Amino acid sequence: MNRIETLLINEIREAVFSTFHIALEDDFVTVEIPKDSSNGDYSTNIAMKLTKIVKQKPGLTAQMLVEKLNETCDIAEKIEVAGVGFINFFIKNQILADIINTVIDAKEDYGRNQSGSNLKILVEYVSANPTGPLHCGHARGAAWGDAICRLLKTSGYDCLREYYINDAGNQIDMLGESIYGRYRQYYGLDFTLPADGYHGQDIVEITKEIIDEVGDKYLHTDKQEAFEFFRWEGRNRQLNRIKEDLAYYGCEFDSWISEQWIVDSSRVDKALEKMVSMGLTYQQDGAFWFKSTEYGDDKDRVLKKSDGFYTYLTPDIANHLYKFERGYKKLVNLWGADHHGYIARMKAALIALGYPEDALEVDLIQMVRLVEDGIEVKMSKRTGNAITIRELVDEVGLDAARYFFVSKAVDTHLDFDFNLAKSETNDNPVYYAQYAYARICSVLRQQSAHRLESYPLLNCEKEVALLKHIGQFTSVVADAAKTRAPNKVCNYIQKMAQYFHSFYATNRIWDENNLPLSRQRLALIEATRITLKNALDLIGVSAPERM
Repeated sequence: MNRIETLLINEIREAVFSTFHIALEDDFVTVEIPKDSSNGDYSTNIAMKLTKIVKQKPGLTAQMLVEKLNETCDIAEKIEVAGVGFINFFIKNQILADIINTVIDAKEDYGRNQSGSNLKILVEYVSANPTGPLHCGHARGAAWGDAICRLLKTSGYDCLREYYINDAGNQIDMLGESIYGRYRQYYGLDFTLPADGYHGQDIVEITKEIIDEVGDKYLHTDKQEAFEFFRWEGRNRQLNRIKEDLAYYGCEFDSWISEQWIVDSSRVDKALEKMVSMGLTYQQDGAFWFKSTEYGDDKDRVLKKSDGFYTYLTPDIANHLYKFERGYKKLVNLWGADHHGYIARMKAALIALGYPEDALEVDLIQMVRLVEDGIEVKMSKRTGNAITIRELVDEVGLDAARYFFVSKAVDTHLDFDFNLAKSETNDNPVYYAQYAYARICSVLRQQSAHRLESYPLLNCEKEVALLKHIGQFTSVVADAAKTRAPNKVCNYIQKMAQYFHSFYATNRIWDENNLPLSRQRLALIEATRITLKNALDLIGVSAPERM
């Protein structure tokens, strides 16, 4: 919360204690900005919340509290009771305007806070198999995960961005077989492409790259040696392409963890041994089963099959244990909606191994539908395959590609409108916000803004609306980080752009005949500029100075 909210909440708690001898918990008192400015700058419903405790009507409670607050709350010009017992605060203009210097002094650090208290949190997202290019379904999770991590880092969490590379198992075998088949085909030899292998143009391109480097060497080696070579060359080259595409999309990762490494380091064996030693398993029909129904799952799960191979669950358990081993107290996974049924078994395993129920949280990402001219678009016009992240960025631009994906909560389906994303109208939320920023920069190129000692002339309704909204930014950032909801930042950005455009349309910023007011308004829009830029950066969107 911002400075004014903190002061008001403290004043309200003191007034309650002084009047009723009741000590309130920190989160019991809340204040908010009324939608109608005639109801004050801030309002609280504390009188209604106290009804059962003090056993009197909220209107009387509110009046008693206002009498006390009028004696102590020196940041308010006026405090009044409204409706059934709301308490409305009209804040002194200078107190509201203090936010301007706070922002100008902080610059790019405005919005930073320590609400995360340095909690070690690991966020795993995207984590697609390294068997092909990332498509638009991955784009939503990549933008959302990156924005979450930006918010967490800004809010004082010790956050790690991690990509879990699913490079063990049948899908990588099929990748190797597919490339080997294309390799033999190139030299006119018999070849077989697995029915469940990979037949896309990217496999042909990778094969050509390998041939350019090694020639026909692997026509003359043992088949198993050749297969292992193509398996890992394919894996590495596809992974490099994924890394390049994510960087192109503005997403960087701190850590890349290989499933194959988890297996090779004996972590999977050790995880199973630990579960056996803790009595969490039983053997049946030659397989090892996890007693997952005892920990909230709907049925017991196989960890090791009768043929000696592990199921998908066991390396995943080992991977999560490795996250905890590195000191992370909170784990967050972003998974596709089709993984809904997998959550209960993973959480059951960690609970059984002694970790708190809330140590792992999973955000499910719903499907994306691409729409152009009102018609769903499923395939790339260029390749005939699913539209990739790179193609999406090239089509609509990086800013629109990211903004649209984080503007709506991931637990809801999303229609991505190509026409809207490319339009230069106020209906396009990206254009609307960036145009506000560019307009501010245009003004500031003509007249520079400077920090002033005070801002007594900023008292019109639209100026006050901007001041209050700027003052909310740090609270919005902290809340969006805590709830992992970057769409709240998008909502903030849209309101900021709306408040500025409205202010700009009705107020002359620079007036030679009124220099004191002009200088104060320049400082106001400089604070607006800084805040808007910081907000856009939190979701990975640029702030262009010219449009």
